[in-house]
Parts: sequence; C-alpha cells; structure tokens
Amino acid sequence: MQEEKQESSQIRGRGRLVLLILILLAVFCVVVMVINSRKPQYHALEGLNKRVKGAHFVKVNEMLIKDMADNWLPNDLFWPTVLLDNMPNFQLGVLEVVRYNVRVVRDNLSRMRTTDRLDPNAEAAFTNLSNDPFKWWFPSAESKWKSALTQLETYNQNLASGKAHFYSRADNLIELLNQYLSLMGGVNTRLINAPRDMKATLGIEEQKDKASPAPAVDIDIPWTQIDDNFYYAQGVAYALHESFRAIRVDFNEVLMDKNSATLVDKILEILGRCDFEPLIVFNGDPDSIFANHSLNLSGIFNDARQKMNSLTVALMQG
Repeated sequence: MQEEKQESSQIRGRGRLVLLILILLAVFCVVVMVINSRKPQYHALEGLNKRVKGAHFVKVNEMLIKDMADNWLPNDLFWPTVLLDNMPNFQLGVLEVVRYNVRVVRDNLSRMRTTDRLDPNAEAAFTNLSNDPFKWWFPSAESKWKSALTQLETYNQNLASGKAHFYSRADNLIELLNQYLSLMGGVNTRLINAPRDMKATLGIEEQKDKASPAPAVDIDIPWTQIDDNFYYAQGVAYALHESFRAIRVDFNEVLMDKNSATLVDKILEILGRCDFEPLIVFNGDPDSIFANHSLNLSGIFNDARQKMNSLTVALMQG
C-alpha cells in the first residue's frame, strides 16, 4: 500500500513538472511572438552632416537594412516566429522600398549620366538585396542583407570623402518618385479590390488607358491573406515615410526652388497616418457592422500617392 502511494505521488510529481514545462514553453512562445510583432520606430536622423549630399538618404536605407538583418522573419522555419505572418509581410514591404531606393541610387543618383560607370558599392548592394527573401540557407537572406549594409556604409563613407557622388537633381528625384508611384499603384490595387466577390481587375494606371488593353491583375485573395496585404502595405508606407524624411533634407534645395517643400511635409503627414493597428484586420462589406481595414488604409495610401504625383508635376515645371 505504501509503495502504491509513493508511485502515485511520483506520477503526480512528474505530471506537475510536465505541466510546468508546458506552461513555461507557452509563455516563452507568447513573449517571443509579442516581441517580434512590434513595428519598428522611426529612426533618428539628427546629427548627420547636411553638407554631404545623400548622407541622409543612404543612412536611412542603412538603418532599414540593419533592422531587417537583425531580425528577418519571412524565412523563419522554427517555432514560435514561424507562426507569425503580420510582421513578415510588413518586412517584405520595407524590403521592396529599400530595393527601389538602392536601384535608383545605383542607376541614377550616383551617376552624372546614364553612360557613366556604376558605383561598385551601390551595384553590389542592390545585387545582394535582390536575394530571395525566403531563403534560410545557401545563402540566407540575413547574410545578404548584412553584405548590402556593409556596401552601403562604404558608399556613404565615400560620399563624405568625395570618392563617390550623389546627384540630388530634380530629374533624379522625379525618377525616384516614379518608382514609388509604380510600387504604390500595385499595392493600392490590391487594397482597393479586397472585397471577396472580385477575382481580377485592371491596375489603377491601366484603367485610365482606354487605347491599349492591359492584362488583368489577379486579386483572388483568400480571406486568410487579407491581413498579409494590409501589413505589406503598411511596411511600404513606413519605409516610404523614412525615405521622405531623408528626401526632405538631401533634396532641400530642389524642393525650395520648386516651392514643393510643404508638399513633402504633407506626404510625410499622410504616410504617418498609415500606421494604425486594428485588433483584427476585417474585410467587411460597405453595409456591414465590421470595418474594411484594407479600404481604410487604401484611402490614406492613395492620398499620399496623389500628393507624390503632384510633387512630380511640380518638379517637372520650369
């Protein structure tokens, strides 16, 4: 009888230990997921040398890349961060803007003419940023982001020493804005056409072109992916906000000459309003008691896009 009681006590003790371990594991998973679900804050740009053209723009991209390299989630294979999908999509949106930025640096901003030699550091940085963001190994996405960061840092140092160039001309800013408009058009098309009864639609720009037919954009979005598009768009908006903070400094002379500085300030204010956090991303109908957060974000997002288009027109005048 005594042995049975001891055995029963041992079983209960092992059960309590297993339960405690499971509780601690659950708490650990929740804490890790909460920490990794937090959006990044705006970066400090104070103290950078305003006399070095391009220092702010390149530095912003360095900071965005560093954030990605330090904690890249889209290629995670293991628990618990593999269960996250909001922040990975947010990071993919940030990555897309950084790619656009570095491509324009490589092709336009670092060269006087398009026939000039490509800056080797800008070219290498763009090549590394073109790596598959979902690769976990051979090579991992993080390793490529770190290489791109090193190359951008070298380019930035060369700007300060006069060994590299950053041509903050109106035509280069127009090219950068055109890239943004193209990116935002695709993002906004998917936000606008989120209702579940739609399968395909034309892009925003293609709808204006009556002369030539354009292929339809596939928008057959399962309800489980509505939040993916939402957070991807927020990542794009966040990285654009950071980029325009740098544009406001590095292209200040051009903006003042074209009386467009206040327009950039308005774009920054609108992009900042894209940062809101619904408890659940709903895809409600217009007459539903539930919101359609995709359309709410789209309204703000498209307002910023229209202001960027106005900025492009202002830069092209006189």
